[in-house]
Amino acid sequence: MGVEGQDFSPLMGSSSSSLPDHHGAPKRTGTIWTATAHIITGVIGAGVLSLAWCIAQVGWLAGPALLLVFAAVTLVSAFLLSDCSNYPDPNLGSTRIKSYTQAVNLFLGDKFGKVCLVLVDEGLYGCCIAYTITASTSLRAIQRANCYHREGHQAPCVYGSTVYMVVFGLIQVVMSQIPDLHNMQWVSVIAAIMSFAYSFVGLGLAFAQVLINGRIKGSITGVPASSTANKLWLIFQALGNIAFAYAYSIILLEIQDTLKSTPPENKVMKKASVLAIFITTFFYLCCGCFGYAAFGSLTPGNILSGFGFYEPYWLIDFANICIVVHLIGGYQIYSQPVFASIERWAVKKFPESGFVNKFYCIKHPWLPSFQTNLFNLCFRTIYVASTTALAMVFPYFNQVLGVLGALNFWPLAIYFPVEMYLVQNKIAPWTRKWIVLKIFSCICLIITLLCLIGSVQGFISVKFR
Repeated sequence: MGVEGQDFSPLMGSSSSSLPDHHGAPKRTGTIWTATAHIITGVIGAGVLSLAWCIAQVGWLAGPALLLVFAAVTLVSAFLLSDCSNYPDPNLGSTRIKSYTQAVNLFLGDKFGKVCLVLVDEGLYGCCIAYTITASTSLRAIQRANCYHREGHQAPCVYGSTVYMVVFGLIQVVMSQIPDLHNMQWVSVIAAIMSFAYSFVGLGLAFAQVLINGRIKGSITGVPASSTANKLWLIFQALGNIAFAYAYSIILLEIQDTLKSTPPENKVMKKASVLAIFITTFFYLCCGCFGYAAFGSLTPGNILSGFGFYEPYWLIDFANICIVVHLIGGYQIYSQPVFASIERWAVKKFPESGFVNKFYCIKHPWLPSFQTNLFNLCFRTIYVASTTALAMVFPYFNQVLGVLGALNFWPLAIYFPVEMYLVQNKIAPWTRKWIVLKIFSCICLIITLLCLIGSVQGFISVKFR
């Protein structure tokens, strides 16, 4: 392996696709297929594993309907955001937008930009925590499945998750040295394939269980609760989990920035969003509905690691390995925008610092060469270590997903995209389109508040049980 030092002067704000970005990456080469792979990698992750539990909380009537509603809302959000990829600057012409926070800052102003920055970083950071929890759960499930196979289904087979979180964190320290999203197309393709693999396994096992049962379990109203209040808490928490399962607004513009300039990026991104959301919704409906049909009121919180299934143990092992591989890529999809944001800030803040600006070319005969520097290496390692530590402190799968989904759904997927769309298209107040979009935003705000209340209540009840 060779290391070559060089001074690196980033090219910031260039609108030409032929110029390298601030990491020296080649021109944008993304297509509808790579964008679809990025979206599927970002969307199908920890959330899909909880959907059978979500449908169990709300029942056969509302469960599938809510999945379709959230899919439609996600598409509306994606369409609004896709059109915000260029900012009409009166002095410089059109400025190509590279990130969600940059878009909010340009369209809505510095104050909204600062709020957005906090929310986006919290959302991306939270997703990385959730993925660490989910990966460790799947790794532990492999060990438990083998134990149940050897010693019987009544054996205790109790294992901790700390070691697995550390292992996942160490893998992410290495993966985090990938320069940026432009260099991650192969990671997203592999991760997307893995997501299909474990979704098919979960679907197949659930379908087989329905055949073994000889009937479809579950009810119109879902799992009974000890009181009306507890039932509402569970329903609200399920809404938060579904919101988390569809979240990808905060990485949409970063993905769009990887696309070729022709055909127009916004049109390609819309087509990729439609394709990706159609595919994910199909799998969500299949996995969620068949999971509930198989287990009814006993549906586990995580369909592949909650041990509704015990055999064939090797297939359960395979599915959980696929989950882990997918989450390795998914973690990077959500962490790379944070890395890029902090590293751009550091370059601007410390332009003369060799620690920040001196890059080294890393060459290895088995791997593609890439550039990094000491600041990037240190910051990315600390970032991964902190998400791993917090996952150890709060290892609660459904509750963490619900809180994260609730916190991010309205402000990032609805409010900012709607407001930016109104500004960009100069839609006057109290016109028909303005009223429709504002009503849409208000309804989603109410849903978000309900999700947050239920998820926080569930989190507190588990934490202090």
